[in-house]
Amino acid sequence: MDNNTFLWFLLAFVAYTTLLFAISAITSRKSSTASFFGGERKTPWPIVAYGMIGSSISGVSFISVPGNVWVQNFFYMPMVLGFIVGYVVIAHVLLPLYYRMGLTSIYTYLGERFGRKTHITGTVTFMVSRLLGAAARLFVVVVVLYTFIPAGMIEALGSTGTYALISAVFLVLLYLYTYKGGVKTIIWTDVLQTTFMLLAVGLTIYFICRDLGWSFGGMISEVGSAVNGNQGSVGYGRAFTDWFDWDYGHGTNAVKQFISGIFVTIAMTGLDQAMMQKNLACKNLAAAQKNMYTTSLIILAVNLFFMLLGALLCVYASRMGGFEALGISKTDELFPIIASRYLGTGVGIIFLIGLISASYPSAGAALTSLTTSFCLDYLGSKQEKTRRMVQAGVAVVFFAIIMVLCIVSSDAVINLIYKLASYTYGPLLGIFFYGILSRRNVRDWAVPYIAVASPLLCIAINQGLRGLFNFDLGFSLLIVNALLTFALMHAFSLKADRKTL
Repeated sequence: MDNNTFLWFLLAFVAYTTLLFAISAITSRKSSTASFFGGERKTPWPIVAYGMIGSSISGVSFISVPGNVWVQNFFYMPMVLGFIVGYVVIAHVLLPLYYRMGLTSIYTYLGERFGRKTHITGTVTFMVSRLLGAAARLFVVVVVLYTFIPAGMIEALGSTGTYALISAVFLVLLYLYTYKGGVKTIIWTDVLQTTFMLLAVGLTIYFICRDLGWSFGGMISEVGSAVNGNQGSVGYGRAFTDWFDWDYGHGTNAVKQFISGIFVTIAMTGLDQAMMQKNLACKNLAAAQKNMYTTSLIILAVNLFFMLLGALLCVYASRMGGFEALGISKTDELFPIIASRYLGTGVGIIFLIGLISASYPSAGAALTSLTTSFCLDYLGSKQEKTRRMVQAGVAVVFFAIIMVLCIVSSDAVINLIYKLASYTYGPLLGIFFYGILSRRNVRDWAVPYIAVASPLLCIAINQGLRGLFNFDLGFSLLIVNALLTFALMHAFSLKADRKTL
């Protein structure tokens, strides 16, 4: 990238960051420990619902969902439809429990229900999941931002030095804008970032249509008759049977995707401190439930929006000669390369702001929720000095993990981290729902061992199914993992009635 283009990108980044910090400064006025951890339970639910879109769709999703259309058509949609059912379950099962107990950290429930070791197990499981998952997502964003750096700067700093600089700047800004206001600040800045993320997608669609000479009607017609790059004959907008994968042996099978979407949402939203911390900032249970219903519908619309962009990018790439002609080696490069190299500097800037807008909310939520969980669940402290030290420590751990990934630079390692992070949500799902659905107590000392044994058994089962029947569980791994945890919890249960919560 030449220096003039980089200067434009830098100016856009500075302007966007200035606006972000201005909102942060306004929302953090008269902030307190209560506002950092719980948002003072005064946030209007429509604001939470809209802002949660930014946390639900990370920078990785911003890049990957459009690119994935090239190889999987709209096979992701059944999972998104499952999300809606998952949000309804959260609204009617988990949120009433959290509000009735007046929780700030949702893992407090595990301590009240089963004991201290179960409480710590839930906390550690969440923290490992969030640390690995968020760091891997940030790394992918850092890799994309790396492509915007001029060659001369990279030569001067070296590849590792450039990655370190980008990571450090990103994390320092993240730390500073969440430093004082915490959840309260994140909720309001998420509104800004969700807006810019959606604007980036919308404007990119507009510029692609303009470049190809299409009206809105022409775009719908062209996408509907387009040829899928991987399968050769499937139109993106054609019959319902072409949209979804009905082969039950595939990990992308529509039925498995739909059922998995329900449980993925319950586990990764309803049992995730980062997501629930915002819901618990609503005024009351009714407001939080309205937030859940609204968020589910917005998530559906936004994912359709992203996949429409993906179909358009695929059509554009095909018109330009395909992946090889554009220098695209994998699907995650589809959006970044076309936006930054082929649609002009303006679209490149739009893409950059959209990427940052998609990355900051999930990363900020991870930083704040990990700080909250460690302070409240592990240390049992709400002191301001302790909170600030823990928050800085979490940022340093993020930086260390990202730098390891930069040095190793292996897709296999990144995929492994994602799998490890996803496996850890299974035990959380099993432990929580055993507490909710069963009246039996469990031997507290056994729960940490159960949380380790369940994912290991799940890996063995999946490998066996692949080897014997060529059957891939896909995202259903989460369900199997949770069922194994539930069964093991029952095996180590006691007959005594549970505590009334």
